[in-house]
This record gives sequence, structure tokens and C-alpha cells, in this order.
Amino acid sequence: MSRRTTPIIAALAAVPLFVALAGCATSTDADSGSGSENEVVKIGVVGKGDPQWPAFVEAAEEEGITVELVDFGSYEQPNPALTEGEIDLNQFQHIVYLAGYNEDSGSDLTPIGSTAIYPLGLYSKKYDDVDDIPEGETVAVPDDASNQARALLVLQSAGLVELKSGGTIFSDLADVDTDSSKVKVTALEAALIPTSLPDVAAAIINNDFVEDAGLTFSDAIAQDDPEDPNALPYVNIFAARAEDADNETYLKLVEIFQTNEAVQAGLLESSGDTAVPLQTPVADLVASLEKVQKDTAANK
Repeated sequence: MSRRTTPIIAALAAVPLFVALAGCATSTDADSGSGSENEVVKIGVVGKGDPQWPAFVEAAEEEGITVELVDFGSYEQPNPALTEGEIDLNQFQHIVYLAGYNEDSGSDLTPIGSTAIYPLGLYSKKYDDVDDIPEGETVAVPDDASNQARALLVLQSAGLVELKSGGTIFSDLADVDTDSSKVKVTALEAALIPTSLPDVAAAIINNDFVEDAGLTFSDAIAQDDPEDPNALPYVNIFAARAEDADNETYLKLVEIFQTNEAVQAGLLESSGDTAVPLQTPVADLVASLEKVQKDTAANK
């Protein structure tokens, strides 16, 4: 999950409280989901400085919608803020992350549009090739559930670990067959992995934090395939409260994000051209969320 995703259920950090802003020309228009000129929409993101966002704010303004970006410092914060009505939308996570949050919190946040899917990469300061990593070395993965499972699948594909289950979206460290694996695996908070990279042989680093580690996306020594049809649960999304799923203003913002050339160029720039932009039908996103959430409940 990118800073945008991805993505899932680490221990909750304290969520800063924000004064709710829901200004629009007529509040009844906003409540009915009909949309209106000069509406202010608060969108929670992780990485406000990414180049797609200034272009998005400008494009929305041209359509009569004022977007206020609320920048959060970690993935654990935007969903609770959306649930509590402190923001109107968020865009930072993939479907697996949202499913885990909904199941754990009893919330009903829902996808209203796709943005992109991002490959998840393995990076190293010590080795230029996966085959160069010695047996018994330690590799770090994110500690949030959905990114951890995806990271373990990347490590398995790279021949570094064997997973007892064969690998699923619910795999965790307990699923690692230590006797059959080449490396040891440790879990760290995603935002801390870049500074810890010199201390391990390699690490799975979420796209948002690659540059923080002094790396480029092309430095990845292994990664998954974002175009795999089975990757739908890892599509990044705009999320809203269920009662706002048909809000015309919010849907217009999704359309702007998906179709505006400057926004799309910024999206590719911020991901080092690794993002695969998508316009996945909302019905497919919702169906995937329902399935993953059901599977999440059954897996507990």
C-alpha cells in the first residue's frame, strides 16, 4: 500500500482531532449527495506533498470544488478520522487495509473509486541481487497485517522464505516455515523501515517511504506484479462513509483524479513511474471489499 493504500491494522496511534469543515453553498445539497458549487471537501492523505495533490486541488477548484487536504503522519489515522466525520474522504489505502479496518472497528467505510495499484518492492543497502543475500540473514517487513502478508508473498516469490500455507492475504510471521526459509524475517512499523534498512540484509519498503531511505524505485531487487488479476484487493481507493457512497461531489472528485492529465502525471512522478493507474468499476471494488472482509472475519 502506498501512502495512499495501502493499507491494515497496526496498533492505533492517537488520532489528532480536527475541526470538521463541511462548508458548501447549501448544506441540504451536500446532505442529499447532489453536489454544489463551492463545496469544501476535506480529504485525508498520507503524503500531502506528493505531486499529484497540488494538481488535484487545482483541477477540483476549476470545477467549483474546494479541496482541503489533511495530511496524516501514519496509516493508522485517516480511517478513524473518516469514521468520526473529521474528514469527508480519504485516499491512502488499498482494499485489504480497508477490510481489516472495517472488520476490527465495526465501521462501514466503502470504496467510491480506484486510483492505482503499486508494486511492493524489496530493497537493500548491502546486496544488489536477491541471490547475494546469505542464508540466515534478517529481512524486515511491515508490521501491519495486509502489507505484511503481501510482503511475505514477495519474499516467497524471491526464494527467500517458504510459507506453510502457500501464501495468502492473511499470511503473517507465524506462517513462515523457518526450517525451509533462507532468511529470518522481522516486522517493523512501515515508517521506521527506511531508517532500519542499514541494519538488515534487505527490507520490504512501502512506496511512500522508498525515497526516505535514499533509494529510487528502480533500486528494488525484487517486487510483485501489480497487473496480476489476483491483485484486485491491493488496488488503492478513495474511501467514504457508506452514507456518502453516492455523493455526486465526491464521485466528481474521483473522476477528476482518474482523468486529469496533470494529476495522473503527478501520480506517476510520485511513484517513480511504478504506479499502474486504474479506473476499476466501483461495483468490483465493493465486491472485493465484501469478500476480503468476509474472509477476514472467517480467518479470526
